Amino acid sequence: MGQPVVHFEVIGKDADKLQSYYGELFGWQMNADNPMKYGMVAREGNVNAEGAGIGGGVGGGMPNYDGHVTFYVEVPDIEEALQKAERLGGTRVMGPASPEGAQVELGQFTDPEGHLIGVVKSL
Repeated sequence: MGQPVVHFEVIGKDADKLQSYYGELFGWQMNADNPMKYGMVAREGNVNAEGAGIGGGVGGGMPNYDGHVTFYVEVPDIEEALQKAERLGGTRVMGPASPEGAQVELGQFTDPEGHLIGVVKSL
């Protein structure tokens, strides 16, 4: 069995603008009441009639960074996943790391064509 995609992320320069845009476009309710003003989109309330859907986040405020759109795959071991990505031709971008106050450990890598992908493990 494969590992599931569990989170999406849109990061840019202006969090408020992006949160407003995606909220209006897709009807997403976001909670950005956190120190990073990262707009969390809960899975609940954002699913189709069959119950399919994932949560995510929309954020910004990163100077000198154009941003990215990516998804996160849940894995049992962040370091192991990053090492495997590297062995297969990818490049580690960050991790393992746990954002302050988060109950997850994260990593990111680029695939052989440069696409940014995230891996996540609940703590």
